[in-house]
Amino acid sequence: MSPEPFPVRCHVVTGKGGTGKTTVAAALALALAAGGHRTLLVETEGRQGIAQLFDTPPLPYEERRVAVARGGGEVKALAIDLEEALLEYLELFYSMKRAGRALRKMGAVDFATTIAPGLRDVLLTGKVKEAVTRKVDGQRVYDAVVVDAPPTGRITRFLNVTDEVAGLARSGPIKTQSDGVMAVLRSPQTAVHLVTLLEDMPVQETADAIDELTATGLPVGSVLVNMATEPLLPPASLARAAEGAITAAELAPALAAGGLPADPAIAEGLVAEAVEHARRWQSQDALRSRVAELGRPTVELPMLIGPIDLGSLYELAGRLEAHLGLGAAA
Repeated sequence: MSPEPFPVRCHVVTGKGGTGKTTVAAALALALAAGGHRTLLVETEGRQGIAQLFDTPPLPYEERRVAVARGGGEVKALAIDLEEALLEYLELFYSMKRAGRALRKMGAVDFATTIAPGLRDVLLTGKVKEAVTRKVDGQRVYDAVVVDAPPTGRITRFLNVTDEVAGLARSGPIKTQSDGVMAVLRSPQTAVHLVTLLEDMPVQETADAIDELTATGLPVGSVLVNMATEPLLPPASLARAAEGAITAAELAPALAAGGLPADPAIAEGLVAEAVEHARRWQSQDALRSRVAELGRPTVELPMLIGPIDLGSLYELAGRLEAHLGLGAAA
């Protein structure tokens, strides 16, 4: 038994744009907080997506509680502000709090991160590392930290800060900071989870990202298949519908039995929907084998009807609790 609540404490969530990675990251934070644990959900892209999901005002650069999880757990959220992170860094390593604020007024902060983009990622990941390792009176402040990270196309560069700072500094605080970050990110306490859809492009990007992360020595976690649909027809009917073999005439008795008008237009519309559903299901089902070939633990999260709200996040969190085996631990 590990003395820590979870063997993995830093959960980095990435995915192709449009796959719902922010939603999944929020649900994962709720799942990890179940049973009385404390979780920090970190946003790195400045979109305030977490605040929208939890229906709270825009998050400042401080950790604020956004939800209570099953069993009394707590989820706090932090939207990392790049300027504030740089000022914090300058104060911590160079005791330059006042000078740093003067630099901000001069626009030097934007200038520095523009000419040295690697510095941006060092600051962001450095804040994540600080939260993961933070202790008060010898106790971890957070049982888990969940990072809503950049998309798969940029995730390896974002996490591999050692290479990013190679051209900035070969020694000194920046190099020390990046080495400390990589010690956490490459350790068993970190896992990079990839959110995908059962569509060709997201699955391919997921496969490419897994290859890149593995080659860089970054630990890959689970593949989280989001917005997966369930078949609405029995297998035999699905096959016939996908072949276009169902006719409006076949549906007329069923409409009548249900007390609906046997209108040919209604029947034709239902046939078209059945065919579209069956073909979409077949296409998605075919991609499941490609996902399985990735060789990672996989969980499917359902397609939810309507806008995503807090109730939706709790529903997705329940699926993730079961996937991560958190039910017994809670």
